[in-house]
Order: sequence, then structure tokens, then C-alpha cells
Amino acid sequence: MTSCADVLKLYLVTDRDLVRGRSVVEVVRSAVDGGVTAVQIREKDLEAAAFLNEAAEVKKVLLGRGVPLFVNDRADIALAAGADGLHVGQTDLPAATARRLIGPEMLLGVSVSTEDEARKALADGADYVSVSPVFLTPTKPDADAAVGLAGIRRIRRAVGTAPVLAIGGIDTTNARSIVTAGSDGVSVVSAIMSADDPRTAARRLRREVDGGLTERGARS
Repeated sequence: MTSCADVLKLYLVTDRDLVRGRSVVEVVRSAVDGGVTAVQIREKDLEAAAFLNEAAEVKKVLLGRGVPLFVNDRADIALAAGADGLHVGQTDLPAATARRLIGPEMLLGVSVSTEDEARKALADGADYVSVSPVFLTPTKPDADAAVGLAGIRRIRRAVGTAPVLAIGGIDTTNARSIVTAGSDGVSVVSAIMSADDPRTAARRLRREVDGGLTERGARS
């Protein structure tokens, strides 16, 4: 069985505002071809029926590919779509409540920016924590102050071997350094969703992540 850490290597978060005339499903298909290891559907403005339909369409693309589907915020949509995971932020459902709703089998991720938030998320049932934001990003202008590479190192020390993801301003120029700092993978939005060629963008990002993991393994 694929470990949670392996799932996090290249984690795509969708954004329909960035697809440049393409469908979300089309971009996801290309990105998975390029090496994406997980896909999270994030829809802040869609009504429930449309959100569920999109999740179902993306799940069809992922079936048989070994790539899990995550849903952002909405436990009801995650359950209805038969998603593999749910991801919540600090102002969404509390992790303990989310875990009770989705049960023990579905993966649960929680966005964190401090060591205390990370430790609490894991104690409340999270399978992984997502350090956010590592760098400032235009896709989340209301995000907290960037934690930088130092923040990843601090949270890595705080959670030991628990799976750690990183998001915020990540592209091919910094993905490797983020992984060598202690993250098990990177989560991206615009670096793939708005790319001219999502498949190529994913392939290049995956190469940087895999290289960073190799470097980190060589040091340990």
C-alpha cells in the first residue's frame, strides 16, 4: 500500500479561475500524466450539486491511476463523492470533528502554520499536516505571513516522522529546497493549473521533488 508520505510528493489543488479556457478535468488529466500524486478539489463558490459533479468527474480520471482524490473543506462532498481524503484549514471544521464525520479510513489533512497547530492536528486525527503558506502567493491573498524554509524545519522537528506537505508560492525554482528542508512533498495550484502545458509542468516539478527527497535521504 502506498504510504501517506508518498501520496504527498506532488499534490495538485484545483482552481477553475486559472484553467485558461480548459476544463478542470482536462488539466487534472494532463497533470496526472506528468506525475501528480494527489489531487484536491477546491471550490469555494460552487453550489453543492455542481461541486459533487466535478468531484465525481475528477474521480473518474483518477481511477486506476493510484492517485487519491481529496476534497477541500466539505466533508459532505468528500463522503458523497467517495473521495479518498478531506483537507481542512484552521477556520474550517476542527480536525477532531472532521475525523468523526469521515470515519477512520479516509485520509485527513490539516493546514498549519505553527508547531502547536501541527501537533494538535495530528493529535486530533490528521494523517498529515500542510505547512501554509511557505511563501506568499496570489492565489490566497488573505493567507497568514509566510513561514519560509525555517518554518518547515521547525514543524518537521515538532512532528517527527509524521507526513508533512508544503503549499504557498511553490514552483520549480524552490520545490527542491522545500523538500530538503523537511517536507515530504509540495502542493501547488497556479504552477500547474495555469501552465501552458500542465503535463510538462508537473513532470518538471516532480523531478525537483524526487531530487530533493534523494538529497535528504543521502544526508540522513
